[in-house]
Amino acid sequence: MTLFGRTLGPEEISGLVFMLMLLVIWIGALRQEMRWTRWFRNWEAERKARREAELALERGEQPQPQPPSSPDSPRGPWG
Repeated sequence: MTLFGRTLGPEEISGLVFMLMLLVIWIGALRQEMRWTRWFRNWEAERKARREAELALERGEQPQPQPPSSPDSPRGPWG
């Protein structure tokens, strides 16, 4: 196999294949981590809203419904 005018041997080809497989695995792990973080943030927000509603009912107040925030809304100090 020739790549950019250089003939690649079996060692180089297997190294390239290994690096590509490693990249695919790393991207999959990153996607899973992002999915888990998104799930946890949503769960925490729902838990907080339920707890605030329970506290409001204990105080005899009407709970204030809050509009749900979209997952794409900016978060953190950088927006």
